[in-house]
Amino acid sequence: MRAFGNRGFRDRGFGNRRFGNTAIAGVTVLALCSGAWLLHSGAETHAPPQPSAAQAHSPAGDAPGRDASGATAPALPPSPPDRIRIPAIRVDAPLMGLALTRGGSLDVPPAARENLAGWYEAGTTPGERGTAIVAGHVDNADGPAVFYNLGALQKGSAIEVDRRDGGVAVFTVDAVEVYDAKDFPDEKVYGAAKRPELRVITCGGGYSRSTGYRGNVVVFAHLTGSR
Repeated sequence: MRAFGNRGFRDRGFGNRRFGNTAIAGVTVLALCSGAWLLHSGAETHAPPQPSAAQAHSPAGDAPGRDASGATAPALPPSPPDRIRIPAIRVDAPLMGLALTRGGSLDVPPAARENLAGWYEAGTTPGERGTAIVAGHVDNADGPAVFYNLGALQKGSAIEVDRRDGGVAVFTVDAVEVYDAKDFPDEKVYGAAKRPELRVITCGGGYSRSTGYRGNVVVFAHLTGSR
């Protein structure tokens, strides 16, 4: 289990934010995966939902960077995100900025704030061209956290991100997949995109009392509207 402190909300501006998402190693998001609640309450009873094979990318048509319909909204100008909503799984949470730790891992929101997610502020802002990254805990020591039900999300679901410029970026889910930590596909998840895309990440892939969660659930989505 990795320890982390309360970083709080930050706004560092945009002059220093474009470092590229591939700087994040796939295993680093395991810092989100304490599993302390399951350890004490019983993993068999309280394990979070995991995506089915039907929600994965199909061999053609909806791989990262494209979708079956081809519908994509025009990219938005850069603006920090303040809130994320996923109505299908009842997520409505503020967003804080996340950076990389000295060890090169993606920092994480404070675990005590169960209804709080974060975005990688050195990368793409949600809605602009490229791949934006949002991450949050699946649980904490007290119970389910913000993305506990992320594995239950289905293709076609909507994700809304409130932006600081007053607009709302609306994304449509293309796929929901789960990866073992040792097989995490860095380029597929974090790689650059030619259109506005979003990744939402939490823990998953089964749970072990000795090592915690074995991997990560990743939602792939692309921009389909704004208001």
